[in-house]
Amino acid sequence: MKKMSKFALTGLAAGVALAAMSSTAQAQEQWTMTTTWPDNLDLIQIDRHWAELVNKLAGDEVQIEFRAGGTLMPGTEVFDATQTGSIEAAGDWPGYWAGYSPAFSPLATTTSLFNGVDYLNWIMEWGGWELYQEVYGQYNMVYLPYGITNNESGFRGGTPIESLADLEGKRLRLSGRDQGRVLEQLGGSQVTLAGGEIYQAIERGVVDGAEFSTPGVDYKAGFSEVADYWSVPGWHQSASVFGVMINQDAWDALSEETQDKLKIAAEATMAWSLAWSERESTEGTVKFLEDGTEINQLSEEDLAEIQRITNEVIVQGACEDPMHAKVYHSMISYLEHYANWRDVSVPYNMSRVTDDLPSLEEIEACM
Repeated sequence: MKKMSKFALTGLAAGVALAAMSSTAQAQEQWTMTTTWPDNLDLIQIDRHWAELVNKLAGDEVQIEFRAGGTLMPGTEVFDATQTGSIEAAGDWPGYWAGYSPAFSPLATTTSLFNGVDYLNWIMEWGGWELYQEVYGQYNMVYLPYGITNNESGFRGGTPIESLADLEGKRLRLSGRDQGRVLEQLGGSQVTLAGGEIYQAIERGVVDGAEFSTPGVDYKAGFSEVADYWSVPGWHQSASVFGVMINQDAWDALSEETQDKLKIAAEATMAWSLAWSERESTEGTVKFLEDGTEINQLSEEDLAEIQRITNEVIVQGACEDPMHAKVYHSMISYLEHYANWRDVSVPYNMSRVTDDLPSLEEIEACM
């Protein structure tokens, strides 16, 4: 009896150990993740923050090996690599994929529309999150927005831009289809350059000016060395969103609990990123001023003209693509709804007050 009992106990212990090993092996997913940003661009910190947080929160279930942009493949290839499952995940800025669908553009940024808090509100409570899933879902991916930066720096270059009149004939590095259309109506011409090419383009006079990111990111990219003038505000990108593309099959292999942990990490990173980038922007601005950069502020009249043209461009784009229209319709509906509270809370409101918005009726007519 003793022998049988001992054998049974030994067998039971072995079975429990084997089951535990099998459970661990089954639950442990190994992901490779890269990003569009190389190590020398500070935006990579947002991607790293999320990956490290996931490894802390869900390390028993999924481990992410994070690789800087360009170490596995060119940044332009991460969309296709994630879609096909060559890698499980990649950090991005949605606007880079506007060639696949123009709807990616407002998911990334807006011209003279949303600020950072608007994106946070819209994503979390006004239907934005679902639209990211709808757009990226067409390409076999789940999307977790996890980074928000407020308005970008503006244009930097070797000649001052003090008013809209100074844009006439200027060749300016600018990202985004809608942004380029607005610039062209203002008299300038859009030049498309990768972030790593901007420094030399300004230095050699290939462009008259350029935008890239927030002041903190711009300063660390060395733009103070080649650009004496800085035109503000950054109307072309009134806020920006970053996130992670996840291959659908890789996502489906995770338990619902693990998926929730990845979402929690994204929400935490999104809140952190907004405060982090504002601190970095403040410190970057101080350093630009210390280096002698001259800041030129556009007038209220100029900003009103930019808004007028922006509204026309948004409606134009909406009428060219139904999904583009759907995203902008949701954004403008949010602004109109939120105005019921926002406008009575001035001057402590968290979103800018504007009565001049793109026409919902015109957008609806094109949907």
